[in-house]
Amino acid sequence: MTIDLTALGWDAEWAAHVRRRTDHRPGRVARVDRGVCTVLCADGPVRASLGGGLLADAATDLTRLPCAGDWVLVGTWPDGRTTVETVLPRRTALVRRTAGKDASGQVLAANLDAAAVIEPVHPEPDVARIERLLSLVHESGARPLVVLTKADLTDHPEPLARQLAAVAPGVPVLPVSAEHGTGLDPLRAEVAPGRTLGLLGPSGAGKSSLVNALAGALVMPTQAIRRVDGKGRHTTTWRALVPVPGGGAVVDTPGVRAVGLLDGSTGLDQAFADIAELAVDCRYADCAHDGEPGCAVREALETGELTTRRWESWRRLQREVAYESRRREARVAAERRGGWRGARRRSTRPARPPSAGGF
Repeated sequence: MTIDLTALGWDAEWAAHVRRRTDHRPGRVARVDRGVCTVLCADGPVRASLGGGLLADAATDLTRLPCAGDWVLVGTWPDGRTTVETVLPRRTALVRRTAGKDASGQVLAANLDAAAVIEPVHPEPDVARIERLLSLVHESGARPLVVLTKADLTDHPEPLARQLAAVAPGVPVLPVSAEHGTGLDPLRAEVAPGRTLGLLGPSGAGKSSLVNALAGALVMPTQAIRRVDGKGRHTTTWRALVPVPGGGAVVDTPGVRAVGLLDGSTGLDQAFADIAELAVDCRYADCAHDGEPGCAVREALETGELTTRRWESWRRLQREVAYESRRREARVAAERRGGWRGARRRSTRPARPPSAGGF
């Protein structure tokens, strides 16, 4: 079995990283399961464990571990072992905050050209979740999209899409139905040869059904949402890169229960571009939007141009990002003093913000 790596996104820029590594072959990670990677190489898929260098790097930074979408270099040893030796530099990366206390991150998927926030129309879209995930996608560097799945369950998908466009400035909002095959053409353009589309959303949102529709085959298991409360069930527990016939790929992520933001303010500013634009017109450059004279943001709240719900959502995520930034700074300072674990016993961690988000 041979695989066309060019169809999966391999190009001259990637090749430039490996010209001096003739002892290793390149491939793209399709799946990671308990430390073993399924890697798509030119001569077919291989199962590879992690090399010692990667394990050593991951001991201090989990984001160095390979994930779905990564381009890697694979080595085969005289005893028959196959190992992932190098993760090539990522062009984009979806990184969420881990649940641990060490202010670290976890890469959900890498090298996405576009990333779609998947939100079902039934029982109703969760606007705060869309805002949170869009912040994550903007920070990743991938082109953001919002995809409203199960559009066949509502009589008015287009007005709903226009309504949600207000919380996704400059981002296409696409109502689709994988079951009926409607609204998929814009997404098919995102999985053209050499391009990769990532899907990010809760369990039961229809991500796996969307992958199957785009691939034209049953490649991911699916389950119906519970009738009682409309909540989804986990149908996949791993992130998987799925090649699409004709070229391109889709990365499906499991329905994670919590997506915390790290200390990246760029993505938040882009996700809330409407508030950022308002702030430009404030009288003072360092306006905190908390009673200062000439505050354009407060004026927009008073006139209704900016809703209280969106304002509170922005403030909550701002507090979360600021808190994670302080934790990251504390960890870096502790590492300089000789180790994070020892420093945690000697120092006091920053206070937890009034509200920490997630889903």
